[in-house]
Amino acid sequence: MGQHVSRTDFEWTYTEEPHASRRKQILEKYPQIKKLFGYDPNFKWVVTLMVTIQLIMLFVMKDRSWGMTLLVAYCFGGVINHSLMLAVHEIAHNLAFGHSRPLANRLFGFFANIPIGIPISVSFKKYHLEHHRYQGDEIKDTDIPTYVEAKLFCTTVGKVFWVILQPFFYALRPLVVYPKPPTLLEFINLIIQLIFDAIVVYFFGKCHNQGDKDQSTLFLGGRVLGYLIFGSLMAMGLHPVAGHFVSEHYMFKKGYETYSYYGPLNWITFNVGYHNEHHDFPAVPGSRLPQVKAIAPEFYDNLPQHSSWSAVLYDFVMDPDIGPYARIRRKNLGLSM
Repeated sequence: MGQHVSRTDFEWTYTEEPHASRRKQILEKYPQIKKLFGYDPNFKWVVTLMVTIQLIMLFVMKDRSWGMTLLVAYCFGGVINHSLMLAVHEIAHNLAFGHSRPLANRLFGFFANIPIGIPISVSFKKYHLEHHRYQGDEIKDTDIPTYVEAKLFCTTVGKVFWVILQPFFYALRPLVVYPKPPTLLEFINLIIQLIFDAIVVYFFGKCHNQGDKDQSTLFLGGRVLGYLIFGSLMAMGLHPVAGHFVSEHYMFKKGYETYSYYGPLNWITFNVGYHNEHHDFPAVPGSRLPQVKAIAPEFYDNLPQHSSWSAVLYDFVMDPDIGPYARIRRKNLGLSM
């Protein structure tokens, strides 16, 4: 099973998360950063292009084998869908149309969600904003692995499986750690997604080649839908673009809980690699986060940072000092009832 991780517990701290205080310091020195707040008017067109590409790809993939479907899903479709997940992340911060148009942001979130194949837009926002507000909180920050995860996946091989299964932990962990009742918007998100998925299965199951006449509509249409859904799942697991899940907050250097990455994959991930900058200024759209660093370099240049998301995944798996336990946690300070 490989080496066992050296840590036996999370890194507990009793200090506040670093972003609020750094935000205050930066704004005192560089108040012009406030001019970067708002939304990117080009964002909606970039997302629309990606959704259109995936819809076109459904026709390209309709007569392919399962092997080819999964290969293209991993190498191409999954990357587009992962980028759309990060578009959903931007939308969760109201960065598609601004804070003054919340409904427009929600509706656009439904649209960006469609090629992903699984309804995530509304649920993600519900938990992600608490990750910002209560970073490291043992209950409210559901980005942190549970003790069960940390204990089960504590060897080299175990960490490989944890990385592969990461989309399932990411989706199910909030329901266990910090369950919230579903909202009307979540049901709407679910219904829209189910209708789209059913249309894909029915339409592409009917318009197959005659050579596939012995196969069912469900199987043939399901293969095309599989291009979307399996692409989404694979690109959240053992995949270079998924390295940001580990790079952002896992403690690669003691005492530091957020890390940035300034490499080329930011081009297809809405600059999510600028993660210290994002947590410091969540009201700044991803396209402008490099400007934050350029204005206030002395606040970021000396922080630990990553140069490769693939290297992050390799180090996470192979280094016994890093694993699911390598996260900074804080006690929940809510009132006991």
